[in-house]
Amino acid sequence: MASEESGTGLPASIETAWGLRERPSKGPRPGLTLARIVDAAVGIASTDGLGAVSMSRVATELGASTMSLYRYVSAKDELLTLMEDAAYGPPPPGDPAKDADWRAGFGDWAWALRTALARHPWVVSVPIDTPPSMPNSVAWMERGLACLRHTNLGEGEKISVLMLVSGFVRNEVRMTFDILAANRRTGDSIETSLASWARLLGKVTDAERFPAVTAALRAGELETPGGPDDEFVFGLERILDGVEALISARS
Repeated sequence: MASEESGTGLPASIETAWGLRERPSKGPRPGLTLARIVDAAVGIASTDGLGAVSMSRVATELGASTMSLYRYVSAKDELLTLMEDAAYGPPPPGDPAKDADWRAGFGDWAWALRTALARHPWVVSVPIDTPPSMPNSVAWMERGLACLRHTNLGEGEKISVLMLVSGFVRNEVRMTFDILAANRRTGDSIETSLASWARLLGKVTDAERFPAVTAALRAGELETPGGPDDEFVFGLERILDGVEALISARS
């Protein structure tokens, strides 16, 4: 339910996260707080996955009634938004705008974002249905844009770069999480999985129909895993190469 008290139009729980609203003076016992509710939900998602999170499950974890939670969070969608922001946490301290090396600063931002998401990989499964509007997510946005402050990019272009890189980071975290989850289910290592996949491709493909795949197979590239960060480093550097080329062209 949107708030009418402050005029922001935000749900009361989101206003509370921004520090615009205090805990209700009446209602559930003082031991039940919005922070405790969010922490319990994050714990469930980290242990049993995002699908295990429900208002009733969170209430059970807190030893409270389900209805008591609705005094703090009016819907599960709100809870997911609060959980996501808690999982992100604040960006690293410092002011990257003071450093003229935009590429180093923005690269550090991308690595820090990857670390934050990897701590709670379930967060990449939360649907993105609104622009950033929570304290931590807006702080990450501010930090990323500040890295580009001394470039000749327009403000809209800076936002586009931010979206491009953050989307790459989220996709890389999701893919890594999915692969590791699959390996846990099968009990196979990444090396074993890749070797099995390469053998399968070798059986169902041929050089005439799939010459490029065949070349990769013969080179052994499809069955030899790289380091845990190799794909992230390669992808991020190529994206930043493109941004740097754009900046240089403007100069």
